Amino acid sequence: MEEGNERGGGTEAAGEEGEREVKKRRLLCVEFASVASCDAAVAQCYLAENDWEMERALNSYFEPPVEESALESRPETTSEPETYVDLTNEETTDSTSSKVNPSENTQQEDGSMFSFITWNIDGLDLNSLQERARGVCSYLTLYNPDVIFLQEVIPPYYSYLKKRASNYEIITGHEEGYFTAIMLKKSRVKLKNQEVIPFPSTTMMRNLLCVNVTKCGGLPNNILDVWEFLGKPKHCQYTWDTQMNSNLGITATCRLRFDRIFFRAAAEEGHIIPRSLDLLGLEKLDCGRFPSDHWGLLCNLDVIL
Repeated sequence: MEEGNERGGGTEAAGEEGEREVKKRRLLCVEFASVASCDAAVAQCYLAENDWEMERALNSYFEPPVEESALESRPETTSEPETYVDLTNEETTDSTSSKVNPSENTQQEDGSMFSFITWNIDGLDLNSLQERARGVCSYLTLYNPDVIFLQEVIPPYYSYLKKRASNYEIITGHEEGYFTAIMLKKSRVKLKNQEVIPFPSTTMMRNLLCVNVTKCGGLPNNILDVWEFLGKPKHCQYTWDTQMNSNLGITATCRLRFDRIFFRAAAEEGHIIPRSLDLLGLEKLDCGRFPSDHWGLLCNLDVIL
């Protein structure tokens, strides 16, 4: 999966302004990390939570409040994420649960269809993180996909997922800072092996998480962008859209297809064929924010036996 960047004449200036802002925030992260003796991921968490004001962020880091929930505390390095508070009994507040009939959307269990979700859940944004995490989990429960790909997961979020999604096996690229995770539905997908490929030159804790779950034959060279294969449907073109999504408070309009799905058939006959693609997380939660600054992608594929 790659992060793409599409720009038209109307968005080029906004894109350049956004790039300058990103560089400015990266410098702030470096400065914060130097003062606080922490890594860049923690620095970004605290700066984002405090509107990128250095003094407020440092005060919050060195003098945390006496009472704070696990999902709203900084993602400390830990080998035991289970120590965070158990939120499994809390009710989901996502309004979509009452508006969508699960029987019309959950994938078939007869093997004729395979589904997955890919979503950058923005765990680095600590604002309303508890409610946003519950919102994401409500979508995962509603659509019940075979595989889930998540980006920007933090340790408390990982702990929460393990408790809320016990019917999935979760493989992570890290267990500290922020990282990717792949969730495999135990009743549908069997894990064969896994591998984490490090990126030695990364400054943002990036790596490649590979999970081998099946073997379906030869690997042809043709690789397809699923969105293009399905005819470039307009309703799911933009996965990062500041015109609709207000989580980051960006006033400029930027509509980009950062999140993409690439498909390569495992045999020339193409016995697994993309069927549909939809966006997730388009409705605000009760806290007034979306589950993430990115929309999620739900992809269904037909399995021709």
